[in-house]
Amino acid sequence: MRHSLTIGAAALAAMLAGPVAAQEYRLNLHHFLGERAPAHAQMLVPWAERVEELSGGAVDIEVFPAMTLGGRPPELVQQARDGVVDLIWTLNGYTPGLFPRSEVFELPTVFVNDPVAANLAMRGMFDEHLAEEYAGLEVMFLHVHAGNAFQMVDREVRTPADMAGLSLRTPSRTGAWVIEALGATPVAMPVPELPQALSRGVVAGALIPWEIIPALRLQEQTEYQIEGANMERLGTSVFQVSMNKAKWDSLPAEIQDAFRQASDEDWLREVGQLWRATDDFGIGMATEAGNTHVRLTEDETAAMLDAMGPVVDRWVTEVTAAGIDGAALVETARAAIAAAAE
Repeated sequence: MRHSLTIGAAALAAMLAGPVAAQEYRLNLHHFLGERAPAHAQMLVPWAERVEELSGGAVDIEVFPAMTLGGRPPELVQQARDGVVDLIWTLNGYTPGLFPRSEVFELPTVFVNDPVAANLAMRGMFDEHLAEEYAGLEVMFLHVHAGNAFQMVDREVRTPADMAGLSLRTPSRTGAWVIEALGATPVAMPVPELPQALSRGVVAGALIPWEIIPALRLQEQTEYQIEGANMERLGTSVFQVSMNKAKWDSLPAEIQDAFRQASDEDWLREVGQLWRATDDFGIGMATEAGNTHVRLTEDETAAMLDAMGPVVDRWVTEVTAAGIDGAALVETARAAIAAAAE
């Protein structure tokens, strides 16, 4: 959909005073979810409109949902790097191993249940710890969702033993490691493919947040939504909104500043709150449809987290082999999240 320009008082005054160059910079933003998804309607479209307004009408961003410009979700990063599209919103985990440093924020016991704190921590660590893996891109902002939990077709799972032998959709390689640590089999797929996989019995459930329930109508294909005590989640997923680097470098400083202002820390707080609110809305829709929302007991949650303890060690081993100090990144991320949560 194309956004109508929002003209502020200053821009209107300038228009009345003389001719202005409106919509000088036309950009497209490509992503993988449909128009009904909160990510599109409540985050990406408002962010695009915010950039347009802050630019005084010089920028026009057209948002293309559901891969309408072609390709599959795992190709979005390369589309942006190659300049096939100007901007993307995508899940880092669709390209496993491409953003290993950023994965630290996906790990269980690093991310708990605070998307605002995680968003701010990623911003604070970006320049020193994360930036180098985004070559060819100019990152507008990184964010997480409210956290992964289990949505099961017809099985209530409360212990690692309950997971044995099940096939579960994973959003990322860190999610796959969580599933493996619990004795189940991960099946990787972009989230738009999940409803068909559930209906065909390809997977018995998914590691995924509640916010996607309305967009994919998962309440019609699942009976149980299961999370830890105190809304404890089993890790999360990192997303990015990024621009082709050459396109970014071609923009004048005042236009770049509009993008930066639109993506500031206040926006990151707003995004974190949005994903928490849409998660609450999603689980509300599921329970209203008759699904069972399970919150594990403290002991059951501890048992799950204990079983997933090796996931952090596995990640540290993997990235250390690639020349990254994984153990230091884990401690830095935990400290940054704790500081942002204060």
